[in-house]
Amino acid sequence: MPGTKKRQRIAVYGVARDDEGRILLARASPAITLQGRWFLPGGGVHHGECPTDSLTREMEEESGLTVKVGLLLDVLSDVRTIPDGTSLHTVRIIYRVDSWSGTLRPEVDGTTDAVGWFTPEEVRTMPLAQYVQTVVDRLL
Repeated sequence: MPGTKKRQRIAVYGVARDDEGRILLARASPAITLQGRWFLPGGGVHHGECPTDSLTREMEEESGLTVKVGLLLDVLSDVRTIPDGTSLHTVRIIYRVDSWSGTLRPEVDGTTDAVGWFTPEEVRTMPLAQYVQTVVDRLL
């Protein structure tokens, strides 16, 4: 479309599952348009930043956990129009999280306001971000 603003975002997310098979999810805070939806912990890759370093940083910010990043699981791509009319193309890099340490806690004054471990049954009833639904459908 002529005149449409375009933006591209590269983001990285982690799939962490505990010994009980639960998956770690974070809830979008009122600060962002996906408010109330649950997503995988992670976020934008800063200019010049290695994606695995981004994931380590984002996981700590959003969950309080220090993680060891595992294998690349998937790369997703989607385009949507955000509220200001911009066409946003997001490339989402999804990694497995092999291990973690620390105490689980929500992000303070950020893009998430809750974080927790959820069973596959619970996840199926939760309002998920679309890309998370894709990942969950493939994994669970």
